Amino acid sequence: MQRSSRFILGLVVLFFLSGPSMASKKGDVIAVVNGKEITKGELEKGIESELFEARMKVYEIQREKLKTLILKTFMGSDPKKNGLTNDQYLEKFILKGKGTPSKADIKAFIKERKIPAAQINDYAKERIKKFLSFQLKKELIDSWLQAQQKTGKIQVLLGRPSRPTFNVAVGQSPFFGDKNAKVTLVEFSDFQCPFCAKGAKILKQIKEKYGDKVKVVFKNFPLPFHKHAQTAAEASLCAHEQGVAHFWKLHDHMFENQNMLKKEDLISKAKGLGLKEKSFKSCLEGKKYAKRVKADMDEGKVVGVKSTPTFFINGQMINGAHPIKVFTDIIDGELSSK
Repeated sequence: MQRSSRFILGLVVLFFLSGPSMASKKGDVIAVVNGKEITKGELEKGIESELFEARMKVYEIQREKLKTLILKTFMGSDPKKNGLTNDQYLEKFILKGKGTPSKADIKAFIKERKIPAAQINDYAKERIKKFLSFQLKKELIDSWLQAQQKTGKIQVLLGRPSRPTFNVAVGQSPFFGDKNAKVTLVEFSDFQCPFCAKGAKILKQIKEKYGDKVKVVFKNFPLPFHKHAQTAAEASLCAHEQGVAHFWKLHDHMFENQNMLKKEDLISKAKGLGLKEKSFKSCLEGKKYAKRVKADMDEGKVVGVKSTPTFFINGQMINGAHPIKVFTDIIDGELSSK
């Protein structure tokens, strides 16, 4: 219910912003209170991520409807249709008989989703088949549309909303990759957050795919309801003090062992990770980097971080551990830009 309410609120905000208002007469001003002007910039500050998500939902709805209109219009104007129904045309010229998943596809889906054998029956298989068929047809139609756009037969002018962009300073934060890389990814993360553990895996995938082409920067954002997150954040910087390689070793260890983030757990593990145990212990017990962690958090709040993990790719915000394609699409675009 909460998600639905947020979506409706987003639509209301969009309608308000796009409808007749003071902004149409006075530029950026959207309201006046006792002679005091309120601007669109003031309205959107701090809710950039929510507005982007709302605009993306509207965009996705519009895009799906547009696909339907494009298909109907294209089929209706193609001489090859010649008496065929829309479904027949779709099957013959667009899907080309490839819209039905094979038995191997169904088995692979069951294996990937780890569905227990006891739950697999004819009814379950039929539901899986319908789901895979829908996904397969969607992919084939998308591929066909892209091919038609390349030929110029179809032009799509519907604009995709732009991600909110922020100026995020790297400072002295730990990083890997070329320090002068064209693309900089900054992550605000919490070592006790389960979604951040997924974020750590995303960083590994990015490193494997791009190597030094992407500078990946880590900033601490321990959430107050995670009991050991603050200690873990300070520990990461104590490790960084002994070298960036030590930071990433402890980084990986903590995300792989999120149930072992107590101070004593980390101190006992330090030597095994190649750290100078005495120096690490003194640093952690003396809370040497508590202010540095707070500075990371303060900076995160300024640029709109409200949850973890939150990423910025050349300033473009990604809120949450989304599929890797979300990241690679932006990175590839940035790498190919002038």
